[in-house]
Amino acid sequence: MGMSVTISAASAQDAEQILKLQYLCYQNEAELYGDYTIEPLTQTLDDLRAELDRGHGLVARLGDEVVASVRGSVDATGTARIAKLIVHPRLRRHGLGGRLLDAIETHFAAEPAARRFQLFTGHRGEGGLRLYRSRGYAPVATEEAGPKVRLVTLEKSAGAGAYMASA
Repeated sequence: MGMSVTISAASAQDAEQILKLQYLCYQNEAELYGDYTIEPLTQTLDDLRAELDRGHGLVARLGDEVVASVRGSVDATGTARIAKLIVHPRLRRHGLGGRLLDAIETHFAAEPAARRFQLFTGHRGEGGLRLYRSRGYAPVATEEAGPKVRLVTLEKSAGAGAYMASA
């Protein structure tokens, strides 16, 4: 029998594995838009560590290997900004991204300051858009992020409750 994937808080010791996974996961995005200078591919290890210190991150592990991650923080307006939901290519389409999204929403919903969840994705990222819509997110803005990239911002109320599978 195979190992189970476990989800836990990311630590500073996970930063290097997260960065390597991030680099792997964003290759498809860079190819899709023809832009290999996107921030997830140029972020430094020090920047990632600082981002984890400022907010909250989660990792999914298969044994000792970090196979998925998500992070975010709550700003002064009560918006939990969720970022960089990544899943190793070999584990995609098995519900892991949804589990991580649910887990980080649960974490931020427990903080009294989180009134809404917000995230963004590229306009061509059909998998991400499908996942976010299935979890109750709705588009609230679109922004040009370069000559070939439009970022779609999606949002939902923190009071909307966690995703529940239909019977």
